[in-house]
Amino acid sequence: MHGKIIFFEDKNFQGRSYETSQDCPDMSSHLNRCHSCKVESGCFMVYDRPNFMGNQYFMRRGEYPDYQRMMGMNDCIRSCRNIPMHRGNFRMRMYEKENFGGQMHELSDDCESMTDRFRMNDMQSCNVMDGHWLMYEQPSYRGRQMYMRPGEYRNMRELSMHMGSNPMRVNSMRRIMDSCY
Repeated sequence: MHGKIIFFEDKNFQGRSYETSQDCPDMSSHLNRCHSCKVESGCFMVYDRPNFMGNQYFMRRGEYPDYQRMMGMNDCIRSCRNIPMHRGNFRMRMYEKENFGGQMHELSDDCESMTDRFRMNDMQSCNVMDGHWLMYEQPSYRGRQMYMRPGEYRNMRELSMHMGSNPMRVNSMRRIMDSCY
């Protein structure tokens, strides 16, 4: 099942619109800018730079009349990624050092604070084996976000810098569950 999102050039669902159920690496080919959107179904990550770069924000079904105010960002939506529905287990291995080195912990549920739960102050690499996850910069699912789909991530700081943002230290993580569909 694919999600469906409608982007609008102006706040409060005004101006030209663009509807998609697919990943869109560059919104400028459809709209001059994007300042509001409606998620009719599914879940999406939106980015403030083209090609899924820059600051990211998770969106589930709902209306978002003012992207800038809601996310506290200075720019508009420039790209989006549809998050596929995942049924089944969630599993991730987190490592305290780059290239899967140092202390390792396996996770299959949400984690409100890595420090409290694992006595781990930083995660430098991870292997997402099952499911789709949201990483948060601060405990209790707050702060900047980063979407992680199944795959190996050998250097989390380098990854966040590659995405065009300041290095991000992960402090909490949450599964993206079917409930958002």
